[in-house]
Amino acid sequence: MLSLDPTKLAEIAVPIGTGWLLGACMEARGKQDLWIRQKPEVLEVLREQAIIQSAESSNRIEGVTVAANRLRPLVIGKAKPRDRSEEELAGYRAALDWIFSRKGRGAIHPAVILRVHALAHGGSSGDAGEWKKRDNEIVEILPSGGRRVRFLPVSAKKTPAAVEMLCRRYRDLSDEQRVPGLLIVATFLFDLLCIHPFRDGNGRVSRLMTSLLLQLHGFQVARYISLERLIEETKEEYYRVLKLCSQRWHEGQNEIIPWWNYFLTVLRNAYKEFERQVESVEARPAKTDLVRRTVLEQHEPFTLADMVALVSAASPQLVKKVLSEMKKAGRVRLVGRGRGARWEAIR
Repeated sequence: MLSLDPTKLAEIAVPIGTGWLLGACMEARGKQDLWIRQKPEVLEVLREQAIIQSAESSNRIEGVTVAANRLRPLVIGKAKPRDRSEEELAGYRAALDWIFSRKGRGAIHPAVILRVHALAHGGSSGDAGEWKKRDNEIVEILPSGGRRVRFLPVSAKKTPAAVEMLCRRYRDLSDEQRVPGLLIVATFLFDLLCIHPFRDGNGRVSRLMTSLLLQLHGFQVARYISLERLIEETKEEYYRVLKLCSQRWHEGQNEIIPWWNYFLTVLRNAYKEFERQVESVEARPAKTDLVRRTVLEQHEPFTLADMVALVSAASPQLVKKVLSEMKKAGRVRLVGRGRGARWEAIR
């Protein structure tokens, strides 16, 4: 059943492309300490922005959204949640804080996964921090609007034992050091998604566990670049690969290499963005530069409030100033007036 099988993993011939991605990620990990030491002010900006984006993207993937003007206050802890969606957004931030405050390598046990689930739900659910009590299924929405069962996860009765086995195999493989750590992490996350141990929030927990496991293996990039945002930007590929690799999972005959490639590509792209941000942004104008970059990355019209939420480290006054300067330079235009006004990047 589990892909995280020591015998099975040892028999897999890693393709050249996968090996190249693995090497690129390992090389980036070797350089990250240098990047982290270079410009602490830039890192402060990136860290706050990554937390905002991670909470927003991970919840939006699950269909949980909040108003743009509530996003930043909720995630940075200056506003109290008003409803379940806001509780889950604030809870995701709490889970990230807990993850990034953990010291040392630590061991992965079922209790850790339950704690992450409880935090991520922000107290909004009666079964927060509890395994599912009923069998669930992963449903695919068809273009016609119909529904089709894509995958049947592990039954509720067998879930605790399955998670226990998964955690034990992760610990054993990590201690043996016969399989590259990143491939162990990627496979663990895939199996966790296939087990689908919770009634709700499985996707959010898997993304939080991604940050936790990467940190335990020395990969710090999730502190500064939102992996959740990168996953959201490639979610069609994410779901395609999950669907492909989950076929025949229960029989232990599923593919895993496409999932490895997806996971490693996201991590490599995060490090490429991290390097670009650190090496191209001067320390003093870091916030101004980040606002400009974020504006130019927008492909749809946006409001001032939208931009303030996206670049949470910058004040509304700074965002206004940058937009005004960019308007004079012919890089953006303002369409409409009053509450209906929208900004557009000029390409």
